Amino acid sequence: MGKSRFHWPCSLFLRLTNSFRRCPLSKRSLIIASVCVVYLFFVVSQVGYSQQHRDRRTDKEKYRYTRGLYNLGISDDLQDSVDLRTGASFVLPTRSNVVYITLRSKRLKPANIRGTIRPKLRRKVRRNKSADSAFTQNKLGTLEQDSGLTKRNFASNNSWREIKDVDYKSVVIIHNSQTDADADSAVSSIRIYSQRAPPWFSAQDVQAMRFLADAQVLRIKEVLRGDSQSLLIFESETDISPATPKHTKRNNVCRGRCGVINSPMDTTEVFAFHLDRVLGLNRTLPAVSRKFSFLHDGQPSPLVSWDASLYPEGLAAGWSTVKLTWGEYQSSLRQRCWHKNSIPKPESGCSTIHHYEWSKLALFDFLLQIHNRLDQSCCGFRPRQEDVCVEFGHHAECRDQDHIQLANIIHRGHNQRHLVFTNNKGYFDRNEDNLDFRLLEGIKELPEQSVSVLKSRRLREKLLQSLFLDQTYWESQGSRQGIDKLIDVIERRAKVLLTYINAHGIKVIPMNV
Repeated sequence: MGKSRFHWPCSLFLRLTNSFRRCPLSKRSLIIASVCVVYLFFVVSQVGYSQQHRDRRTDKEKYRYTRGLYNLGISDDLQDSVDLRTGASFVLPTRSNVVYITLRSKRLKPANIRGTIRPKLRRKVRRNKSADSAFTQNKLGTLEQDSGLTKRNFASNNSWREIKDVDYKSVVIIHNSQTDADADSAVSSIRIYSQRAPPWFSAQDVQAMRFLADAQVLRIKEVLRGDSQSLLIFESETDISPATPKHTKRNNVCRGRCGVINSPMDTTEVFAFHLDRVLGLNRTLPAVSRKFSFLHDGQPSPLVSWDASLYPEGLAAGWSTVKLTWGEYQSSLRQRCWHKNSIPKPESGCSTIHHYEWSKLALFDFLLQIHNRLDQSCCGFRPRQEDVCVEFGHHAECRDQDHIQLANIIHRGHNQRHLVFTNNKGYFDRNEDNLDFRLLEGIKELPEQSVSVLKSRRLREKLLQSLFLDQTYWESQGSRQGIDKLIDVIERRAKVLLTYINAHGIKVIPMNV
């Protein structure tokens, strides 16, 4: 059975061979020719299919290698010298046979500064010579002729050179009411090219900024301010302007609208004003930067708006301040004085300041590292030898911290619940490992609006929009490059503050009081 299974193909082949031999010659020739034709057709078709498939693979490899060669900067002249299958043989390209391709990275758009696009056509306005008169040694005669100013009422018993060389802490200026209309026609250094200023500025802020930047100086005199350094007063002969608050009439120092000129070293006053408005605190006085040819050798000086309500008893009595020691301040934080409009007990030791004001002050002072209010003895950081607290020996008082007196805790005479942030001398050169965390000691809540700005990652954009308005300050700090460096410092401190909030469980609550 098994042998027949293996022998039947052989027997079949023998039968076919015998029958093929019996066929006539013509039939055998026809069969052989037919088989040859079929075999030839099959061979030709297979060869054509394999050649077509090979050409297709070659085209794909050539396209892939050609694309790679172009990315490498190799021209068409060199592609023939490269093995497309292995890519092993390359000819070093020369300058004449190289296609140089420049890949441009995606351009990063700068921060959108709102309202900072100059109009295409700006009409140049010619200023009158009388509006450009200022206090200079060369123009003093012109100014005396225009306003009736003499050297005697310019500075009592002092010459001009003596006043110029004195290192006064601040100066007060007053402008003539007629310059309000002139300022609108002249080109202002406050750059607002859109229909309105950024939303964190009120109409009063914009008006005060334009006044400080563009007002004409007419008169100057020196006055005393309590135990502090004296002020130089620029005074006009006009009455109280309609925009001046009513409480200004109680002060005989300023009969019109005034401003205080600080030292050129106190440029943080301007930055502090913009940071205060961006954070929604609204506790600083409007401030701009302005150049005076008769002061500080023409260097830009910070100008702060004059507020007579800070001197309810006159300049001789000094600021309207709150006197507290560090121990009393910490006690008031624990008692939450005036919280929810609850009147504190007489024996509680609370001051007139609302509890939320201390939270706003601590956040503001920490970002700018202002220590002359809550830490004037420099107990919370490592001071330098040239710092005032070390120079005058205040740093030694840190041994008895509870009895250290707070300073510059100022409020208005008609509003004793809210603080006014003045003398904002901040420090941008203090590293993150030497920050004054004593400013945050005892603080359990912080304002939600301010913290939300720090978390929103739009602090830089808003500060750029805000600081761009003051052209003199913008240019004096090195334009965009210099301003970015200042904002970098504030952003790093904001990150430290947010980490501190999370680590110490500080509550973030609305403080609309």
